[in-house]
Amino acid sequence: MLPATARPNTEKRQVGAVEQSARERTGKNGDRCAERARRLAARRGSERVLAGGASGETVRERLDRLLADAPAAYDLGDWTDVYGNDDGIVGELERRTAEALGTEAAAFFPTGTMAQQVALRTWAGRTGNTTVAGHPLSHLEVHERDAYAVVSGLRMVHPTRAPRLPTAEEITDVQEPFGTLALELPLRDAGFVLPQWADLTATVAAARDRDAVVHFDGARLWECGPHFGRSLPATAALADSVYVSYYKSLGGISGAALAGTDDFVEETRAWRHRYGGQLFQQWPAALAALAGLDRELPRLPEYVAHAKVVAQALDDGLAEAGVPWFRIHPAVPHTHQFQVWLPHPAGLLDDAGVRQAEETRTTLFRQWSEPAGDGPPGVSMTEVTVGASAMCWTAEDVRRAAGEFVRRVGVVGG
Repeated sequence: MLPATARPNTEKRQVGAVEQSARERTGKNGDRCAERARRLAARRGSERVLAGGASGETVRERLDRLLADAPAAYDLGDWTDVYGNDDGIVGELERRTAEALGTEAAAFFPTGTMAQQVALRTWAGRTGNTTVAGHPLSHLEVHERDAYAVVSGLRMVHPTRAPRLPTAEEITDVQEPFGTLALELPLRDAGFVLPQWADLTATVAAARDRDAVVHFDGARLWECGPHFGRSLPATAALADSVYVSYYKSLGGISGAALAGTDDFVEETRAWRHRYGGQLFQQWPAALAALAGLDRELPRLPEYVAHAKVVAQALDDGLAEAGVPWFRIHPAVPHTHQFQVWLPHPAGLLDDAGVRQAEETRTTLFRQWSEPAGDGPPGVSMTEVTVGASAMCWTAEDVRRAAGEFVRRVGVVGG
């Protein structure tokens, strides 16, 4: 124990250390806020934006946009919803979603994570098997904080660790029984990749041969049709249940849906309530989702086709600028989204992008990130989403902007 005379000085040092730590945290938070404000200002000030996605809007701007879309999406003279009543706007969204997917029914959920957990929990009860076969790069494993295990009491086995969906042979070779096969279409963290249609159908058949049900994590299922050469209903029909998101590709505010047979969806409604998803009112999210079904869903094939043009142009532009190593992945995108990899720290690339936007009023990329875990140091990745804002970009526009970006990075060959 410290002598009594030493305690005050020790306590002062401790208090001083705490205050310094607080100042450092405040300073770091302030720096982050300033960087974010600068990045948003540069993006908002751009006349051209290639990589789409959720961008900074004020509350008023988002409300104005929702109101502009609303009259064509739903009768604004109708009442707001109350706990997702079936004869209101949420019920209309559920019916339209089921129609788009070709399923008997659909249920609205406030989040995709909740929808996923409810689907897996429901199937575990029905099959009597709490084991799920999934991919280690799937949203279930990477982005949901192990909810399938911690909240739902399930466990996961991995038919493959390769950065792609499992093959039929790998499903057959899983060494233990599983009740549900969960397939993320596309597999986002592997580069938004999809299997070929014949491979997908074979994988599904292999799961059924093992008496397992099939669940599609289809947050981005909306844009998979061009790659498969099949309609949304034809794709959804392969699975026993399908989860889709309303904001990832359709530009909604939030929300998701589970789709399947009438009896499956009815059971998920009970679990939705138990998991805390029976919200009092959800009409803003439902209205934005209906607008997205009208506006964005029909355009997704155009975005997918143009993503191939953009990816090739970026490849050409980076090569012409003398970048010693880079990767566009997949080289030919499977959907309207793909990855770009460069051998530089994320902060350097973010700064180059902001300066390009400020100086030329052109935003090429969104934020960059450095891979966690086993990724190589000094290599960064960004995701490119080709949406409405990219449709006016020609291949030459993309090549030129890529060269301007590389010049601002300023370390090519160094």
